[in-house]
Order: sequence, then C-alpha cells, then structure tokens
Amino acid sequence: HPILHGYFRSSCSWRVRIAFALKGIEYEQIPVNLVKDGGQQLTDQYKALNPMQQVPAVEIDGITLSQSLAVIQYIDETRQGPKLLPACPKKRAQVRMICDIIASGIQPLQNLYVIQKIGADKAQWAQHFIQRGFQALEPILKGTAGTYCVGDEISMADICLVPQVYNAERFKVDVGQFPTIDRLNQTLVGVEAFKLSHPSCQPDTPADLRS
Repeated sequence: HPILHGYFRSSCSWRVRIAFALKGIEYEQIPVNLVKDGGQQLTDQYKALNPMQQVPAVEIDGITLSQSLAVIQYIDETRQGPKLLPACPKKRAQVRMICDIIASGIQPLQNLYVIQKIGADKAQWAQHFIQRGFQALEPILKGTAGTYCVGDEISMADICLVPQVYNAERFKVDVGQFPTIDRLNQTLVGVEAFKLSHPSCQPDTPADLRS
C-alpha cells in the first residue's frame, strides 16, 4: 500500500486523501503533527523524506513524492478508476488552471508556515488572500462548471476546491458571497470520497474535532 505522511487538517494532505478515495486505493497514513513538538515536519527524519518540510509526502511504487498535485496526477496516470483529469485538452487545461489558482494563488498565502511568520494580523491576512482568490475563481467557475467544477465529472479541480473552502470557513470568510463556489462545495461535501477523507474523521484528528 502507498504510505501518506500527512496531517488531518492540512488541505494538501486532504487533496491526496480525496484522490485515493475517489480511485478506491487503500493506503496507510502516518501522521505528521504540524503543531506538536514545534512541528514534526521540521525533524531531520522528515526532512529526509520531504526536503520542503511540508505535508504531504507519499511513498508509492518505490518513489517518494511531495506536492499534492504531482501525487494526484501520478495516481491518475498509474491507477484504474475514475479519471481525475478530463480527456479533452481544453477541459484538462481548465482543470489545471483552477488547481493552479488554488494551489499557487491562494493556499500558500494562508499556509501555516506563512501565517506563523505574519504574527498578530494573521486572520486578516488569510481572509484577504482567500477573498482575493475567490473573487477570481468565482467568474472562472461560473464559466466552466456543470455539476462539478469543470463539467459534470469530478476532477482534480474539485479535489482542490473543497479543502480550500474548508480553510475559507475556518478563517471566517463568507463563502455565501460566491454562489458558484458555494453551490459546488455543497454538492461535493455530500460525495462519499470527500466525506471519508474529511479532516473530522482521520486517525490523527483530535477528539474535540471529531465528528
């Protein structure tokens, strides 16, 4: 089985968990607590696994991969099950564009490491960049969405969207002002693979956050 080194609340770890669940892949989880002991991702042992000292890191097929989108594309190319990237080049480009907006333009700016550096204004900072990103994402998704982010099949774009909306809600962003994002998220959180992989029910979820 592949081994996922991750953290229950890390949105990048959650992306990989969703992809595994959609593909029906069994995997083992090794928790890396980003807060405890000053951050377990900062140990020399973990640094050897992922030099960026971030989660996730995935051991699969004799290699170690970090970066959630690289992991998701690898399992899409090597495993059976529903395709996470559409066959049509235009749709595939749209999926990658949406993923990049989230994975490059929003998530890193409110990542734990960045937030810790900001100090006192961290909630405001996170809100600002999520809000700014969602203002761009809303009209794009309005143009690409069917039932899901791009048309009527679940794709890597949906895998990126749900954890980002979860973060937005944690940082008290009113997602209701983005009707397309809100609708897509509400549809997706009801899908089994998204429920199974949710931060509230992982092996390392603290008791008070379990549901």
